[in-house]
Amino acid sequence: VQLVESGGGLVQPGGSLRLSCVASGRIFSINFMGWFRQAPGKERELVASMPNGDTTNYADSVKGRFTISRDNAKDTLYLQMNSLKPDDTAIYYCNADIETGDGRLISYWGQGTQVTVSS
Repeated sequence: VQLVESGGGLVQPGGSLRLSCVASGRIFSINFMGWFRQAPGKERELVASMPNGDTTNYADSVKGRFTISRDNAKDTLYLQMNSLKPDDTAIYYCNADIETGDGRLISYWGQGTQVTVSS
């Protein structure tokens, strides 16, 4: 099983980016999915998550600016980021709890995608 993120880049303050995370491999089902980020010198933090069904959770720092969504048919997770601020600069990681074809439930991480907000 692999998680592959895309969509990061350099954007000016106030701009927007859309991150994608595609899961592939021997997937029976996907439970929790979420986006985390880690800025230089800081711990990794949860940005947004979809723990089950259509339930969404957001960190206070991104509420009203970021929107998480998932396409179950494509095993894909998205993060729409609007009104970006320099403090949003970080490596963004996708995380998913996946039940594999042999019945194991494993937490997987993507390789990360860099988001830089700067003028």
